[in-house]
Amino acid sequence: MNNERYVVALDVGSAKTSVIVAENVGEGDVRCVALGVAETKGLRKGQVSNLEMASGSIRQAVEAAEQQTGFPIESAILGIGGGYVAGLNSRGGLGLGNRPRDITREDVRRAVDAARKVRLPEGAEVLHVLPQGFWLDAQNGIRDPIGMVGRQLDVNVHLVTSPAVLAQNMVAAVNRAGVLVSDLVLEPLAAAECVLSQDERELGACLVDIGAGTTELIVYAGGSVRHTAAIAVGGDHFTNDLAVGIRTLIGEADRIKREEVWSSSELGEQERSIEIPCVGDRPPRSVLAREVAEILDARAQELLALLRRELERAALLSAIPAGLVFVGGGARLQGLLDMTEDMFSLPARVGRPRGLAGLPEEAFAPEYAAIVGLALYGGRAQQVIEEKPTFSSRLKGLFLG
Repeated sequence: MNNERYVVALDVGSAKTSVIVAENVGEGDVRCVALGVAETKGLRKGQVSNLEMASGSIRQAVEAAEQQTGFPIESAILGIGGGYVAGLNSRGGLGLGNRPRDITREDVRRAVDAARKVRLPEGAEVLHVLPQGFWLDAQNGIRDPIGMVGRQLDVNVHLVTSPAVLAQNMVAAVNRAGVLVSDLVLEPLAAAECVLSQDERELGACLVDIGAGTTELIVYAGGSVRHTAAIAVGGDHFTNDLAVGIRTLIGEADRIKREEVWSSSELGEQERSIEIPCVGDRPPRSVLAREVAEILDARAQELLALLRRELERAALLSAIPAGLVFVGGGARLQGLLDMTEDMFSLPARVGRPRGLAGLPEEAFAPEYAAIVGLALYGGRAQQVIEEKPTFSSRLKGLFLG
């Protein structure tokens, strides 16, 4: 596929692999022209555990998208996540001379380069450098200093890092499927592109992506990314707890988890029975809905406690008055929002993708937030490169990804 109007996004999750082909249609709009989905195999907690199987899942999703477009997919933007992605804040700057002068694009690059020169964990690499704000002499809170006048330019940035091996193995799986990786993008950052409003980013909000193997979070405040982290608990942990607790098949436990009401606030109404198949040749048996609720409730309490602890550790719990926004398959958990609002005393909602025209109805679901965001991210980055460089677009072109 050589047509520069198109962008391909690829999300290789622990449960499913998705591909979106999107077209730039002008005026800043991006339209979905194909969506391919396949069951993921060969991945565990966001890491490649079997290269051949992971590659096969990618190839299957790519071929499904190719059948809809009628042309081959040669390259794609790849989403990166998992429990080993981390973020840290840093500051750097440079002197501009004894006399005030105009700030140039090169000055901004040098200031950001100074901020990113920090010691990283062994084997880690930087995925994104995300500016939080510039200081020009005594003036702070500047978002685009290009063209302004000063003698000292400083910048605060958020660095998103990942083990190089994790990204390399994922890229290898994509390459083996016959697709080149044009860019790597943090999945929660992509999801925020199509889920969080500008008001939420400005006021302060936490996007929580509950995947099958891990839960990732990204915090915005003042319009910028303030924190990124991952928690080693995901939707599969709920399923496994339930399968063990009521002694049933993993698939049946997953169905019950998605369909049954389990919020602790409704436990008094859950004396009804649920019939479940048993492992092996034993006949079906019944369990009380209360038993299901208690098992899932315990794991949800643990996940939310870990999330709260992470926000407290980063001193950001008071910086998100707009609340928490859940995406990923785990966002469908019944009762999660009520439990979150009780524990955090903050608003909570499920984030559904928006902003991508032509999206199939089934993709307006929280588990598609990352892939839709990747398509928008790629499409808008492509438009930034093509448009004339205004002050704002120059800065966006510098740091979009």
